[in-house]
Amino acid sequence: MPKATRVILGPMEGVLDHLMREMLTDINDYDLCVTEFVRVIDQLLPNSVFYRLCPELHQEGRTASGTPVRVQLLGQDPDWLAENANRAVMLGSAGVDINFGCPAKAVNKSRGGAVLLQDPELMYQIVKAVRQATDPRKPVTAKVRLGWDDPARCFEIADAVAQAGGDEITIHARTKIDGYKAGTIKWDYIRQVKEKVSIPIIANGEVWNYKDGQKCLQTTQVDALMVCRGALNLPNLCNVIKHNDTHMSWVAVLDLLLRYSQYEIKGDKGLYYPNRVKQWFAYLRHEYPEAKALFADIRRLNKAAPIVDTLQAARTKLAA
Repeated sequence: MPKATRVILGPMEGVLDHLMREMLTDINDYDLCVTEFVRVIDQLLPNSVFYRLCPELHQEGRTASGTPVRVQLLGQDPDWLAENANRAVMLGSAGVDINFGCPAKAVNKSRGGAVLLQDPELMYQIVKAVRQATDPRKPVTAKVRLGWDDPARCFEIADAVAQAGGDEITIHARTKIDGYKAGTIKWDYIRQVKEKVSIPIIANGEVWNYKDGQKCLQTTQVDALMVCRGALNLPNLCNVIKHNDTHMSWVAVLDLLLRYSQYEIKGDKGLYYPNRVKQWFAYLRHEYPEAKALFADIRRLNKAAPIVDTLQAARTKLAA
């Protein structure tokens, strides 16, 4: 039976923030977290930008439970990316990850993310510059897709990262054009890439449970997985994949939601809480029928207090 020796909590812009990393690493055996991307254009960013997206830098680049956190950068200028990568590492990041996979139109329009998959030479220059500028003891990694519209480009893309000195590469097994459509997943390409490059490969995409994890590991022949959306659908997904643990109960999920509420409502963050918790419910509905029913009760609420009251009432009802 295939075994995942590493499971990584991947980045999701505006969703998997430091609060979510804090909670999910507390209840799972994640080996690493990757932050939301830091956008680099034409300057060396101040320390405050890195601390805002990765407060774990104040804790030697680890979550409270001790899981290492790696800052992710997104941009297209090798020199500026290199300077900012060095700053991230100097501040305590557990290496640097480079985003070559984001499919968002706004990001791609400004020549960031997945659009660079069309230019493996520039990818090579970016990874090389970052690798040369940073502490050799800290990994430089890349997150990519199979290509822009042709999955066969994955070999050239992976080779560019490897030849530039990248330490490992995470491959989301779809093209940019595929988006996130379930039926377009192409895990077999990851296996072929693994046979051609010498650096470790991490598989990403469509792992929602233990069975999916086993199938992905078997198909790709890798031993490391990155999960993103699935970690929100099923909060203990890492331990389900690694240890075949039982899916977290709905009662435990409610407790987690209430804990998240305590984090999010502090200070100005309370203003964003309604949207953030509704966003999480949009994922939880896929795994928990109870979430679908409860979401109907909170979707019309726009203030934090009544949402928390509704969650607490649901939890109290289950305890009765």
